[in-house]
Amino acid sequence: MKRLQLDRGVPGLSLCAICLFALVSPVLGDATADLQNRLLRDVKYLASEELQGRGVETEGLNKAADFVRDEFTKAGLDVTRVDNGAFHKFTMITNSRLGSPNTLKFIGPKGKTIELKYDTDFRTCSFSGSGSFAGELVFCGYGIDAPNEKYQDFNGIDVKGKVVVIMRRVPQQTNPHGPFGRPHGGFSRHGEIRSKVSNAFGQGAAAILFVNDPHTVRKNAQQDQKLVDKAAARVVRAAEKFDAADSQDEKTSAEARKKLSAAIKELKSARQEQKLPDNDPLMKFGYGGGGKSQTIPIMHVTQSASNQLLGASLHKSLEQLAAEIDQDLKPRSSVVRGWSVKGEASIERVRSEVKNVIGVLEGEGPLADETIVIGAHYDHLGLGGQGSFARGSREVHNGADDNASGTASLLELARRLAARAEKIPRRLVFIAFTAEERGLIGSARYVKEPVFPLENTIAMFNMDMVGRLHDDKLTVFGSGTAPRWKGLIEKLAHEQHFKLTLKPSGFGPSDQSSFYAKKIPVLHFFTGVHQDYHRPSDDWDKINVKGMARVVEMIEDVVLATAQSAKRPKYLSIARKSAPRRGGSRPYFGSIPDFSSEESGYAISGVGPGSPAEKGGLKGGDHIIQLGLQKIGDLSDFDLALRKFSAGDEIDVVVLRNGKRVSLKITLVKPR
Repeated sequence: MKRLQLDRGVPGLSLCAICLFALVSPVLGDATADLQNRLLRDVKYLASEELQGRGVETEGLNKAADFVRDEFTKAGLDVTRVDNGAFHKFTMITNSRLGSPNTLKFIGPKGKTIELKYDTDFRTCSFSGSGSFAGELVFCGYGIDAPNEKYQDFNGIDVKGKVVVIMRRVPQQTNPHGPFGRPHGGFSRHGEIRSKVSNAFGQGAAAILFVNDPHTVRKNAQQDQKLVDKAAARVVRAAEKFDAADSQDEKTSAEARKKLSAAIKELKSARQEQKLPDNDPLMKFGYGGGGKSQTIPIMHVTQSASNQLLGASLHKSLEQLAAEIDQDLKPRSSVVRGWSVKGEASIERVRSEVKNVIGVLEGEGPLADETIVIGAHYDHLGLGGQGSFARGSREVHNGADDNASGTASLLELARRLAARAEKIPRRLVFIAFTAEERGLIGSARYVKEPVFPLENTIAMFNMDMVGRLHDDKLTVFGSGTAPRWKGLIEKLAHEQHFKLTLKPSGFGPSDQSSFYAKKIPVLHFFTGVHQDYHRPSDDWDKINVKGMARVVEMIEDVVLATAQSAKRPKYLSIARKSAPRRGGSRPYFGSIPDFSSEESGYAISGVGPGSPAEKGGLKGGDHIIQLGLQKIGDLSDFDLALRKFSAGDEIDVVVLRNGKRVSLKITLVKPR
């Protein structure tokens, strides 16, 4: 600003020019203020309580879609390119509900039959598959397959086509130094329900009967006894006060009698609760989330029901079997001879209509048929649950940064680029993606059903969490996906005074991954994770609107530089890094999930360049149905199965490719 210090002289600057600068400066200031006001207005609405956290299945998500469409329309975009509208609609499984019938019976020697009663003796789990099942019964301990911990419940026992009984949690729960102990009371992944389901499914079980582990039931009983003891102590104290009360003082005596009566009532209630079978509670429907239609039937039975079989066949109760396992950490898996099971699980998968919102700004000139996609997801977590870091919270997760900030930036870019007097040489397609929080579902669906050909889609720019700029730090993913990106971004970041972090890979946990898997150069802009991430506290008042406006201005320059270039960006393949996962690392495989698929198996949309998957012959569109000897039903099964192998192992992989089984061999390598 030294150039405005007129008392020191301003070489080369005329009085006219100075006057002109003075006139323009307030206009520029007003424009910046208007930009920030628009961004804040949009974020405040998108992150309002009215929109219910924009969760899939909420009406708030539909309101957000309408808002985006209307703002696209006001900006001057064409919102008629998808069936004469803006909405790219499709359905997805969003929940499960209990159907009918749900039955279970045990068939013993000489035709003895034990009919189990729903809600009393058993329940069908919400993550169960549907269908009838029947078969021999096998007790499989804790359903753990942990070769590294030298404990494998399925070793040496055939469960193919059979019904398995599996205890919840892990052996030696009170031993923090045992093979399944974790620091600070942490929970071993081997005790997770999904791990047990994957293990049993992978071994070919026909159905699973979960039963509460004896340690948890004992713990519940001890807690009930503590409540009774506390209530009894309160009765004693109240009785002492009543006894000490002056009988001549009616008010004091009446108050003491009232407190004693209340304490006795509380004790009776605690004793009554203690008699109820709540020490061995069945899982409430919805616990563990929803499943997929390809999953095997899964039910939860009481200990008393399971002990009828175990006692008759193995001559031991569940309590005794668990105690033996705890003592020497050796599995006690066994066929429950003389007994079989017959049942039926009825689960209805709830499908919901969701939609991407698309607005188009046509280009002009010889490159007008080439497309640039500018995107941001507009959904979030609704009332929490799956994906929330606020465990048990049912508050609205407003998602101001994730991703009202990206959606508001998308709208602002649409306004700014559509308002340009000079036509842009290439087509710009603005997409607000749905169901990103469920696994990039909206963007995965778009690349499967593109409105404009992917071969002529030259770049994709994504914004996900751009509202918390701190210390000018901006991260850009995908800087290595085209040769021109690095130099362009560094130049523009320098002009905007950003402290830049570049991530070369085009893959990451946001929608740009779906496009990079289709060999389209991408960039993803991100201002960083914070303590409010995926929590109800991610609210609009914590947004750095000034920083957000700077990010928008930089992305606008990136879009224009790309749209106005004579040549399209050249796609570069960047080897994907495999980071250690929660609960331990795994060898590198190199597959790219297709989260939009609902078919059986682990669907992949592509493979990492130079990865074991690519070298072994896997292709986008394949469904992995077997890894080694283990059946694979979904990504979770694949992830858990892969952990059982090491770098250097050559494993057999079976895929479904165009409806046909194809066998491949993959040699795993160390994580990069």
